[in-house]
Amino acid sequence: MRDLLEHLRGHGDRVAVLTDTQQMSYGGLADRVSEAADRLGDTRRLVMLETRNDIPTLVHYLAALASGHVVLPVPAGRDHSELLATYDPDVVIDAAGMCHRRPGSAHTLHENLTLLLSTSGSTGSPKSVRLSRRNLLSNATAIADYLDIRENDRAATTLPMSYCYGLSVIHSHLLRGAALILSEDSVVDDEFWTLFRHHGGTTFAGVPYTFDLLDRVGFDTMDLPDLRYLTQAGGRLAPERVRRYAELGAARGWQLFVMYGATEATARMAYLPPELAAEHPGCIGRPIPGGSFTIEPLDGWPADDTAGELVYRGPNVMMGYAHGSADLARGDEVDALHTGDIARRRPDGLYEVIGRSSRFVKMYGLRIDLQRVETALRDRGVTALCTDLDERLVVAATAPRDRDEVARLAADTAGIPSTAVHAVVVSELPVLPTGKPDYPAVRALVDALDDTALDDTAPQASDLATVVADVLHIDRNQVDPDASFIDLGGNSLTYVAMSVRLERALGRLPADWQRLPLRELQRRAVPRRRWTATLETSVALRAIAIVLIVGSHATLFEMWGGAHVLLGIAGYNFGRFCLTPAPRGHRVRHLRTTIAWIAIPSIVWVAVALVMTDDYHLSNLLLANKILGPHDSMTAGRLWFVEVLVWILVALAALCLLPAADRAERRWPFAFAATFLAVGLALRYDVLGLNLGREAWFTMLAFWFFAAGWAAAKATTAWQRVAVTVALVVGLYGYFGNTHRELLVLTGFVLLIWLPAIRCPAGLTVAAGVVAEASLYTYLTHFQVYALFEGHPALGAAGSIVVGVLLTQAVTLVRRRMRERRPTLSAPAVPARR
Repeated sequence: MRDLLEHLRGHGDRVAVLTDTQQMSYGGLADRVSEAADRLGDTRRLVMLETRNDIPTLVHYLAALASGHVVLPVPAGRDHSELLATYDPDVVIDAAGMCHRRPGSAHTLHENLTLLLSTSGSTGSPKSVRLSRRNLLSNATAIADYLDIRENDRAATTLPMSYCYGLSVIHSHLLRGAALILSEDSVVDDEFWTLFRHHGGTTFAGVPYTFDLLDRVGFDTMDLPDLRYLTQAGGRLAPERVRRYAELGAARGWQLFVMYGATEATARMAYLPPELAAEHPGCIGRPIPGGSFTIEPLDGWPADDTAGELVYRGPNVMMGYAHGSADLARGDEVDALHTGDIARRRPDGLYEVIGRSSRFVKMYGLRIDLQRVETALRDRGVTALCTDLDERLVVAATAPRDRDEVARLAADTAGIPSTAVHAVVVSELPVLPTGKPDYPAVRALVDALDDTALDDTAPQASDLATVVADVLHIDRNQVDPDASFIDLGGNSLTYVAMSVRLERALGRLPADWQRLPLRELQRRAVPRRRWTATLETSVALRAIAIVLIVGSHATLFEMWGGAHVLLGIAGYNFGRFCLTPAPRGHRVRHLRTTIAWIAIPSIVWVAVALVMTDDYHLSNLLLANKILGPHDSMTAGRLWFVEVLVWILVALAALCLLPAADRAERRWPFAFAATFLAVGLALRYDVLGLNLGREAWFTMLAFWFFAAGWAAAKATTAWQRVAVTVALVVGLYGYFGNTHRELLVLTGFVLLIWLPAIRCPAGLTVAAGVVAEASLYTYLTHFQVYALFEGHPALGAAGSIVVGVLLTQAVTLVRRRMRERRPTLSAPAVPARR
């Protein structure tokens, strides 16, 4: 493939690669590839490449191909000791750099061998697929042809580069001079969609699990003006979902390509034309250009049935398998790929897979189709994987199903005694890194259950559901394990308690935990050290800010600025919890709930204080003292922070109701927030000449602090974070007329922008979480509490914190008791899965 460099240079200044921080032309990519190829040397060798969806991986991969080396891609972050021992690569390229293990090669490499890929069902296994230059080029050409890939297409990398499907996206787009949007983010991440929109993404690829995640993030409501088509492979997508996505695409102006393939065929063997997807969603379609299918008799299958084993022939069929380094010298050994799938050719020429020969088991004289058992269970509301082990039907189902119920349903479906079924209930069905079912892992789960029973101490998704129900004050049966914290109604006020509880249950949480389904959250959680824990910076700042507010008001010390930091945190959480990819109506309902959580307790406390003290006026009941007055009262303005926050949220809820504003925010989330920050700063500098002076500190004109936090939440690149930081420095300079106050507020914002989490002792994490969770009730009540300790500011401040915490816990307890007394047959908290 030494002509690869010429191909890259042939596209000159066209954009080849885009990331969140870089843009590289084909010419620039060719230069980088050439430099890396020089470092690899001319002696043909076996190169193990640890892959990530980033520029260094792409450069090293192309450099190895351009120099004629044989590449063995492996996923990053996994144990590759078995592959290293089996194949003994000459060069290893990982995050640490390029390691030449020897000057030459220890192997005899066949002249046609170009790529070794792990078989889809055995990632990490020594068994690999041997692919040639002809395999790669023919398949890339066929894919580019039927997808009609164009030079102005931009494909996002949603799959690992070590997976044949992920590599096929790279091959086919580089072949046509199109651009790649490299990203390690998941489709559940706002950062992915920000990058996709910013670079005008036209396509991305997905396995069935990807489409599960798309359902969770409200993909059907997203504004993606440049999207041309989606591709789906890597496993069967249920026909009803194929039809739904095909119809959605037709309505929104993009197409769905359902594809069928295998690593042994380099990637693709068939595709379903988009115009046929809605009408024939159960078909795999037609052979790719240059390929062909035959239906061949299958042992044990009725001779009079038109179905048989699907066999594929084409230039993309592998050279053969490799089980060790000695196999790397072997040439072409396969001319027809026996897929193991049972299929029919319909009269209209479309092919339809109806089962898999290897997924049939014989029990009690019956031939049982495991795929059909899974489908039947799914139709009865049970998501499960089925396999066999020691003459038993093994079923792994997701919680909260009961094991006995799962076994009974599976036995009824298969027509065998329930004693022949061994069921296990898990929080999440095991999948390979490619998103495909991991059936060996299902067998291992059952083995573990037989030998030691499941570890009851391990947190399950069902356990997480109990925690979520407790924090959100909803019934346990309302919690869908496939819903996220935000889906279930979580907001910035319940977020603190939830993060602390989950940290204790799961260990260190991923940064985007609030948007992840409970199953995904459990899978991505990282165990923590016993004595330390991760504390989100926003939670720590919330705790510190309320302590500074209380201490300053109680005259224990004088460190002003905590309320303005809290206003920024409110904006930060607004960007994270309210402006999610969810539909517009869901956003507004979420905002309405958040406003109620703040306004109702505030109004209740003002009503109590009006009876007991002379601190407030009737205008405070409306949270409108700053609007209605009186403006000359020393006490009526104490709740300015709550009033400002509530009315900001009310205004933004009204804004979110406007379809045009909703679309603009989804398409340009950072720019949208930055615009409001710019407007806020214009008011801060009084460009309209209103001469508001220092009154702006404690009025709606302090909105720019909220907007700064909002922009910080939507800042996904370094330059965006720098821009928000600079805006804060400029806006704060001279704002209070007190350098110490300005530095305190700036420090809080800088930590919020640049340091998402901190490590600290586990006990401190819990304490900070408790204080932060109680910040609203502490703020509301502390004016009346510290006054009871006149002359003892330390006791007044401590008493205020304690009262706030106790009141928060009391309210939580009351809500929990009310929930327990409600009828259990209540409506689901989230829409049912489709």
